[in-house]
Amino acid sequence: MKILVTGVKGQLGHDVVYELTKRRHEAIGVDIEEMDITDPAAVEKIITDIQPDAVIHCAAWTAVDAAEDHVDTVRLVNATGTENIACICKALDIKMMYISTDYVFSGDGTNFWEPDDLNRQPLNVYGQTKYEGEIAIENLLEKYFIVRIAWVFGVNGKNFIKTMLSLGKNHDQITVVNDQIGSPTYTYDLARLLVDMIETDKYGRYHATNEGLCSWYEFACEIFRQAAAMGHSEYDAQHLSVLPVSSDNYPSKAKRPSNSRMSKEKLTQNGFERLPSWQDALSRYLKEIEF
Repeated sequence: MKILVTGVKGQLGHDVVYELTKRRHEAIGVDIEEMDITDPAAVEKIITDIQPDAVIHCAAWTAVDAAEDHVDTVRLVNATGTENIACICKALDIKMMYISTDYVFSGDGTNFWEPDDLNRQPLNVYGQTKYEGEIAIENLLEKYFIVRIAWVFGVNGKNFIKTMLSLGKNHDQITVVNDQIGSPTYTYDLARLLVDMIETDKYGRYHATNEGLCSWYEFACEIFRQAAAMGHSEYDAQHLSVLPVSSDNYPSKAKRPSNSRMSKEKLTQNGFERLPSWQDALSRYLKEIEF
């Protein structure tokens, strides 16, 4: 298959191209320099010239707090940009995969969000514009995958793990919120699943994260525990203490969902292999990065 991947410079796009290439697919990665998704003429020309069998759309505005101050620009990227790609995929009869987010949900309660739950009530600009991207795809296409992910970390880019390792190295005490629950997601594992999916015609909405739940505080504690076990004594309990706090202690421009529990039963029902536990993913990830 020939597959076009947007957002190749990001954590996920980078790993998706790697996985596609490993499986001997023809992967063509683009970023804003090669294809500005907000420019419909550019999108039409590039996709028409490439004639891919599928598009995996990873590109997005993901700076959640900054999004609150740049509503029009974020909507242009996340909603209009996605619609531009979907229009060409429809015209050329190309299947499309859209990477979405747990932020399309309100984050209320403790139940697991279902992929086909249409009661999407985003809390912030980022979530709202990603939701609008979902709507554009649902209205335009039949051959689509909408894959919602959460708490992403990868080798290529900034993420929570790298932030925690940096803070832990320079402080003897840090505080981390413990009232937001979700599942970390390793882009290396996620990329494998996304390629598994794009190789099929089992279209629809899915949730894809590593298995298991935790709070950001529990995630941080496990990061430091594993780092210390690898011989980095600066992260052990004698050198570093981690304190759980309410998210009220960290007011931010964009409200975050407290409940990012997402059901992944639909993956199982459609024969897809679910991802390993987030603790296992973290272990492998720490061995990949230098810290």
